[in-house]
Amino acid sequence: MKKIIIYSCISVTLLCLWSCEKGSFPGAEVSPYISMFDVRNLYKGQDVTLTKNKMFGSNEITGVVVSDHSGNNLPAGLLALQDYRRLSKIRGISIALGADAANYHPGDSLIINVEGGVLTRVNGILEITNISNNSITKVSSGNAIPLNKVTVAQMLKNPDDYESTLSVIVKGGFDPLPAPTDVLSGNKVLNDGFGNITLNTNPAALFANNPAPILANFYGIVFNTLGTDGELIPQFYLRTGKDVAVLSSVVSIPPAIITGFMSDAKGGDGNYEYVQLMATRDIDFSVTPFAIVVSNNANASTPTGYPSKGWATGDKRTYKINMFSGNATKGSFFYVGGAGKKINGSSSTSMSTSNWIRAFDYTKSDGDGFGTKTTGLMANSGNAFGIALFADSSVTVNSTPVDVIYVSTGGSLYTAGPPAKGYRIANTDFYDIKNPITLGDQPFFFQGTNTLCFKYNTADLGYFNMLGGVYDTNLGRWTQARVQNNVLLTTDSNISEIEGGGATSIK
Repeated sequence: MKKIIIYSCISVTLLCLWSCEKGSFPGAEVSPYISMFDVRNLYKGQDVTLTKNKMFGSNEITGVVVSDHSGNNLPAGLLALQDYRRLSKIRGISIALGADAANYHPGDSLIINVEGGVLTRVNGILEITNISNNSITKVSSGNAIPLNKVTVAQMLKNPDDYESTLSVIVKGGFDPLPAPTDVLSGNKVLNDGFGNITLNTNPAALFANNPAPILANFYGIVFNTLGTDGELIPQFYLRTGKDVAVLSSVVSIPPAIITGFMSDAKGGDGNYEYVQLMATRDIDFSVTPFAIVVSNNANASTPTGYPSKGWATGDKRTYKINMFSGNATKGSFFYVGGAGKKINGSSSTSMSTSNWIRAFDYTKSDGDGFGTKTTGLMANSGNAFGIALFADSSVTVNSTPVDVIYVSTGGSLYTAGPPAKGYRIANTDFYDIKNPITLGDQPFFFQGTNTLCFKYNTADLGYFNMLGGVYDTNLGRWTQARVQNNVLLTTDSNISEIEGGGATSIK
């Protein structure tokens, strides 16, 4: 009897469901607004006339204006606006509005009836045409526009995602390096350390004759062009002269850069850890002594807590090795580390014929000035460890390195205090002494945006941590940021495996 009652209830429920119209819900209404994410996805290479049916029952888009025609540099007649209604992803679209496009300003919030408009790609730019000014309602003005920090690599990989949106390219510089008399006018190659993109400045733009900066943040809009094979090629457009925030007018080149390290050789590490570096100019270390400092932030490392003397803290936290003799020519690798001079532990290939500026028995001797002798100079796992290069053999709490890298982020690394305590960084491909967006001071690792780091490898396998990138000595900057190319060595490995393909190079 119970089974009969249960089956009867199920049958009634199913009957009610089947009797309802598919997809309808009592009292529900379709939103009149469709996201730009969904509008862009309607385009499949052919023009699309926008109807309610194709827009899932909607007929309007809403967004904030990002275009600004007052600088006379954007594609004429296009109103660019963006939203993030769908999946919290910022997407933009351009409306072909003719002269009326200039009547709208960044921060204007608009509702646009796009029913009857045509979604089409014109000269590479996805636009909605057949829209009049009468279809637009301005809701408010002066709205904040979300800051969208985007690398050039992201723009190149997904040009459609960033088209018609406002983005900022951080720490951008031109290739070739601008002369003091060079201006923004024309098409210039802009590099941010992750890739190259064309910065398009109309010679008639009101800021076309502004000086071309050495290093700056560039705020602007991506518009695509079509390549010979129909592929989308992004170009970056400034709106006004205010879209360039100059960061530096001076080219500062470190004399050497960190290009790799062996932190965990096969077998015992004592005297078989080393740092690989590359000279960016000819160096005579007897004339200009340098120093390498390694920081170890394991919980057992003393003194505990935040490093009150930074890189000069000493004891088991930091260890210094001076470089005071030998030479390195521009573009060549050189090494600093344990007295073993082996590529991967005690039983491996000798590196004695390589350019060792300093081979130091850190298992028996304290560091040069600070640091307690140790069987493990660099950590293999857990909390962070760092390597800093100083263009001076004297290192104090206030010393700033010329290059620095970090592995992991654990441990007591930085506190704002007062007083502030931490490990000072250099301006590198990873770190910035000033926040590149707010321009606020952030001189320490793990402060502000200085949180990037490399990763530990599986312990005791003999990985060489190759940090492959491209440093341009003419531009004074990384044009390809360092990436961790892990090379698993054997006892028979030779030097070409850590100085060959995938290694850092300079121009």
